[in-house]
Amino acid sequence: MTRTTSPAKAPATSSATSAAKRSYTLLAGCVLAGLIFLLALVSLFWLPYATDDTSGGRLTGPAADHLLGTDKLGRDLFTQAMTGSRIAVEAGLGSVLIAAVLGVTLGVLTAFAQGWLDDTLSAFLDILIAFPTLLLAMLIVAARSATLGSAVLAIGIAQSAVVARLVRILVKRVLAQDYITAARTSGTSWPRIVAGHVLPNIWPTLVVNLALQFGLAVLAEAGLSYLGLGAPPPSASWGRMLQEAQATFTTAPAGALAPGILLVLLVIGVNLIADGLRDTLDPATRRRRA
Repeated sequence: MTRTTSPAKAPATSSATSAAKRSYTLLAGCVLAGLIFLLALVSLFWLPYATDDTSGGRLTGPAADHLLGTDKLGRDLFTQAMTGSRIAVEAGLGSVLIAAVLGVTLGVLTAFAQGWLDDTLSAFLDILIAFPTLLLAMLIVAARSATLGSAVLAIGIAQSAVVARLVRILVKRVLAQDYITAARTSGTSWPRIVAGHVLPNIWPTLVVNLALQFGLAVLAEAGLSYLGLGAPPPSASWGRMLQEAQATFTTAPAGALAPGILLVLLVIGVNLIADGLRDTLDPATRRRRA
């Protein structure tokens, strides 16, 4: 007699496989990004050498006393890489915080707009998004001064338009639901509706987007530092390390490889975390992939 497999087991197996993939993606992202965050945390309390210590000799190779060698000024490259990890994390977190505060506030306010005001605000957000983030950040930094704080502020303001448009779309979708109408009919005020119904329903998608914005902010800060518009010396941003090492890449490749690899690992890790969070937090995505 031929044995048949019960069809009821297939969905359960598919669901378990999808859950495993989500877990592995999130775990891999946490490991990659966690290593960089750990390096940044350690740099707050300990560094192998002072950031302005030039006693290591020019362009020496990796050795026991200088794990990655030294740059053209004799500074320890491992010390610079650790300092760069802290700057990258600070830039990412600071920019995302600014983008979240400005973007959520502006997005919620524009979601309540109607008619011509809605069209005007929507067009304004589209124009800001169409404007290159790095160019807008360069203009803001140039108008202030080349510091890490200016770079973080510039990147955060530039990214707030993206967050605001996403929040506007999500909030309008929530406001169209029947339970919002029922809440208004019962006399619930708009602030309580936003706090009790709107924000809890949009935060899963918002968290995923902010995780992606973190990676973009790190890349933007590296780009600004490469152009000399980021954290000034002796702070060693990864972008500044890449700029300084490009002339000596053939003789001392570690000066460019170390910050480049760390930058790639951090961005990939954060993107994997965002992908894992999207699959975990978004019910629609879970149903499609089940």
